[in-house]
Amino acid sequence: MESLTSYIHFLNKLEANKIFYRLSKVRNESVMVEVAVPGERWEVEFMKDGTVEIEKFISDANLYNVQELEVLFRDFSG
Repeated sequence: MESLTSYIHFLNKLEANKIFYRLSKVRNESVMVEVAVPGERWEVEFMKDGTVEIEKFISDANLYNVQELEVLFRDFSG
């Protein structure tokens, strides 16, 4: 029950600080909170066993034009 309490506390703290987040579920044993702040995206996973895993994606500050969408489809299409 302590892990649920910390999960709810974390969500309340994000809201109190006006930090945008979205809830997601990627793995069977966890719930993910996707946090978006300027220049970064965080994936915070609350695991069934009570552990918390955090992965951060930090921008390289480069902006790309519309042609970059072709790279997306070229490199990541199945």
